[in-house]
Amino acid sequence: MRGSVPESRRNARTGRRRSHRSRVFGAVASAALLLPMVTAGPAATADKPAAGALQREFAQAAARYHVPGSVLLAVSYLESRWDSHGGAPSVTAGYGPMHLTDAATALAAAPHHSDPGEDARGDLARPRAASRRAMDVPAPAALPARLRTLERAAGLTGRSPKELRASTAANLQGGAALLAAEQKRLGLPLSGDAADWYAAVAGYSGATDAATATTFANDVFDVIRKGQRRTTDSGQTVVLPAAPRVAPHAEQVRRLGLGTVPSQGTECPESVACESIPAPYQRLEGKDYGNHDLADRPASQKVDFIVVHDTEGTWETTIKLIKDPAYVSWNYTVRSGDGHIAQHVPTKDVAWHAGNWYVNAKSVGIEHEGFLAQPDAWYTEEMYRTSARLVEYLADKLDIPLDRRHILGHDNVPGTVPSTIRGMHTDPGPYWDWAHYFDLMGQPFEADASPLSGMVTIAPDYEDHQPVYTGCAKPGEKCSPHGSGAVRLHTAPREDAPLIRDIGLRPDGSPSTIDVNDTGARASTGQQFAVADRQGGWTAIWYLGQKAWFRNPWWDPTAVGAHGRLITPREGLAEIPVYGRAYPEKDAYPAGVPVQTVTPLPYKLLAGQSYVVGAVSPSEYLWAATFEPAGHRIVRGKDVYYEIQFGHRVAFVKATDVEVHSSRW
Repeated sequence: MRGSVPESRRNARTGRRRSHRSRVFGAVASAALLLPMVTAGPAATADKPAAGALQREFAQAAARYHVPGSVLLAVSYLESRWDSHGGAPSVTAGYGPMHLTDAATALAAAPHHSDPGEDARGDLARPRAASRRAMDVPAPAALPARLRTLERAAGLTGRSPKELRASTAANLQGGAALLAAEQKRLGLPLSGDAADWYAAVAGYSGATDAATATTFANDVFDVIRKGQRRTTDSGQTVVLPAAPRVAPHAEQVRRLGLGTVPSQGTECPESVACESIPAPYQRLEGKDYGNHDLADRPASQKVDFIVVHDTEGTWETTIKLIKDPAYVSWNYTVRSGDGHIAQHVPTKDVAWHAGNWYVNAKSVGIEHEGFLAQPDAWYTEEMYRTSARLVEYLADKLDIPLDRRHILGHDNVPGTVPSTIRGMHTDPGPYWDWAHYFDLMGQPFEADASPLSGMVTIAPDYEDHQPVYTGCAKPGEKCSPHGSGAVRLHTAPREDAPLIRDIGLRPDGSPSTIDVNDTGARASTGQQFAVADRQGGWTAIWYLGQKAWFRNPWWDPTAVGAHGRLITPREGLAEIPVYGRAYPEKDAYPAGVPVQTVTPLPYKLLAGQSYVVGAVSPSEYLWAATFEPAGHRIVRGKDVYYEIQFGHRVAFVKATDVEVHSSRW
């Protein structure tokens, strides 16, 4: 207990869950340079455009509005990676490759549903995902300008809003028209030189502060310098040639007249825009206080984890919540539309975000504006990039390894005791692109051992790997087809075999399901497991104390060979317990600090099974029951634990119960 507030309050997190002829010729020539790269291909069909069609549409839109082709391509890449998402809006109501925003339409069309799950504290449970968006629908005129760019594009192009949302060609023209209009507004020429478009690109972000606009423009020009090549979700290959010598006129950004945001005291890399929106630390009624704990990490406790969340709400709603002292807290929020970052709780302090007090005390939590159960409510590339740079910065600052046993999703955090397992959150879910996220951090998930090694890294091709999920809109109803970084686990090496059981989620022993929130039979990109068996095109791993099979044929692999440290039960032990937290033994607690029972989770780790080792965790418990941090105590015991990848969530085992060895190559 923590004063009058149960520990579950801090463990909880609600479901809260982005002109002169020479100038004209220059722009046209710039766009035309893209056309020779388009090779002849099959003719278009009703459901599949002709090869090269998207590249031509980019060039035509650029030429029509006298925008350098490289600028249009790079802005689109930062917004959507050139994908159309089947006409569905992004998290921040952006449509099409140019992310033209129409929040009024997106919010009005959002389906209504709620997550059947509940927080560790039931009274904080709230509807999730689209239902939350529907509750936040404001009047169109009240929406910020950054959420209404499609309306302006319609006026500039003469295209209807419906066309701009549904037609890729119209959408590209809308984006090009917005860029050209911004260039004219700033009194700049419609130049064929990409370097002359820095301010217009910065303005396209919709940011109201100079730092965010500059970060977006810098990233666009980084894409131009390095070039990109990608096959989109419509099967179109698009190429942006590298132009390493482009030196944009960054001083132009002053023409935008943008303000600044308070950034003093923030802990962010210089390459992102970061503002301070502090979470309130204040007394509440009685002995209660909110909404985090003051500490002195890493001097007081080592930070071992970074936990990735999604907000299950809009940026505006999320910022309102973090300012509520009676609510819970997290360290950072990342906005989807432009990658802007707000820091709320210093990394030295303990935010209440993970649903597991041990993990809270040892982690930093990052929220991302988004919705787990809306696969097509996509994140922008800019959000992935700024978030990846933040994680890389924090990992270096706090000495955290960049791997999936230290960079966790909220859905990888274990329940503390058997009764809390079912209430643990499931964000960011199976649609979060872990592979791309780690690529951006320079840590791709690649093979470091033979295909027949004793350990594997889960690594399906995100775009092509589209397992069926249900429950995104209604229970039992299939979700829209979409790329996923998670593989499904069966009791036998065949597709019709039942999914494995998670006795913690379903004490009655019933099988797991394909519901989007059901983590019971799911292994995620970057997670590593010990191989238990192989048969045909299937691989079995040790998972939740069972042999779990997933499809992994050599011609279409969903995992790669890995090498690392494994634990097995110590010789002579038939089984060992696993835990959701690494708490000290009873004798370690001083007078006045209540003993925290070391309660095993309802799983069995049996002799002969192996699991991949993560952090070495000395037993610790942070007792924070008073508003004044002088009353806090850190209890340290003699017991040592190993963090292991036990299932979709990590777990902890006592070092005295196991032996550590290397996997075979």
